[in-house]
Amino acid sequence: MRIVDLIQREMVIPKLSATGKPEIIRELAGFLSNGNGAIDNERLVKVLTDREALASTAIGEGVAIPHGKLPDLERIQACIGRARDGVDFDSMDGKPTHIFIVMVAPENSTGAHLKALARISRVFKDKDFLRRLLEAPNADDMFEALRDEDSKY
Repeated sequence: MRIVDLIQREMVIPKLSATGKPEIIRELAGFLSNGNGAIDNERLVKVLTDREALASTAIGEGVAIPHGKLPDLERIQACIGRARDGVDFDSMDGKPTHIFIVMVAPENSTGAHLKALARISRVFKDKDFLRRLLEAPNADDMFEALRDEDSKY
């Protein structure tokens, strides 16, 4: 499973406007659910918020992977957003979070869900790649950086 199979070019947000954790979750959920009849925005916000209440999905180095499961989905879907100034997302390393990868999976997709999380975690650990994402001037350049990095694995 490749990340670019989950995140399409139009699912890249180069400038998130929210500045707090609940607002970031709401903004990303809205983006992912917009135009997608299989994803109810309020339900997605609740799933992501409930997951964050268990433990932060901020894995450090400026990256968070808010995720959850919803019924009635046919496949895993994801989006990526960037907050250049960083957001306090209760990261394990205590640093601000800049890159957010939101992933939602069908309820019955435990194996695929875990494989996707593992791949995202692996790809987004590379500091040079993260720097390229942060410096990319627009969504197209962010997607190209993602596609290039994803092809290495």
